[in-house]
Amino acid sequence: MQRFTTLSGQAIPFGAANIDTDVIIPARFLKTITRAGLGKGAFSALRENPDNVFDAHAGAPILIAGHNFGCGSSREHAPWALADLGIRVVISPGFADIFAGNAFKNGLLLVTLPQEAVDRLMAVASAGEPITVDLENQVVTTPYQDRFEFAMDPFRKHCLLNGQDEIGLTLAMGDAITAHEARLAADRPWIAGAAAI
Repeated sequence: MQRFTTLSGQAIPFGAANIDTDVIIPARFLKTITRAGLGKGAFSALRENPDNVFDAHAGAPILIAGHNFGCGSSREHAPWALADLGIRVVISPGFADIFAGNAFKNGLLLVTLPQEAVDRLMAVASAGEPITVDLENQVVTTPYQDRFEFAMDPFRKHCLLNGQDEIGLTLAMGDAITAHEARLAADRPWIAGAAAI
């Protein structure tokens, strides 16, 4: 997983509420065994409109969404599609729980802010101005001196700052695991022997 510290860039002023995972990545794009290329199907129904905000802000790493973003089915393809589209941060007044878990496990930072702050960031993004998201200090800023602090679970913050998913966390504990297994084999050889059968 890629480390996340601070990101500055353009934002997509989307703002729609109750966007479900089928809108994020429709089922017809799920016939793949790889994550690569899912970005081309992201928000495909909305991108059929030539004036859509996604293509108008292509390459923007921040998405500003409405409340309850990521509701619907639990498909992990939704954060994969967002990442393949180049999005690293989604800012919203609220996220669906399963989507939030999937996003975190795939290195996508979700920032929850009050609706008034999201509305302000929508205006900044619509004006084409960059937005900065600082995970270490848990703050979103703009060139207009806006400053919005956000809450973050300490464990998730640690993982994102260090680029560690569940596998990375386990590998980081490799020495402790090896020492535990050696101790277990010495203290309870019958268990170690059973594991070898």
